[in-house]
Amino acid sequence: MTNFKQQIVIKYKQQINERIQTFREMIVDLTEDAKNDAKGSAGDKHETTLAMMHIEQEKLNQKLKEFLGLKNTFDGIDFEQSKTKIGLGSLVLANETYFLLSVSLPKIELDNKTIFAISPQAPLAEQLMGKEENQTLTMNNLAYTIHAVL
Repeated sequence: MTNFKQQIVIKYKQQINERIQTFREMIVDLTEDAKNDAKGSAGDKHETTLAMMHIEQEKLNQKLKEFLGLKNTFDGIDFEQSKTKIGLGSLVLANETYFLLSVSLPKIELDNKTIFAISPQAPLAEQLMGKEENQTLTMNNLAYTIHAVL
């Protein structure tokens, strides 16, 4: 695996871990708020507030679960393998943009280059799969030329 690709994988792992940590902290904070609210309130307003906090906590728990699954999937991808054809774990340079075929994550910037992590189910990823360097494809009226498969 190239050093640049390693840096990308590390940065995406950090991004996933940071999101997981943020969700965990938000859940703890919300739990603490609910405990404190229970000590000092009573009545309908109190019940409504607790219900809203519970709903918010369920949403955060669902997001946490999604990101833990995403982390599991990302960690299970073999980024080390070297391929000439694009597949899961490939880093593709097409039209001055890098695409990491892994899971769908927000774009990152590294060494003044833009990198998009896309899932194999994304329409562009489906078009890229199996292609090799110097091949082209068209997506949304935009022609992509594959310059490198890392």
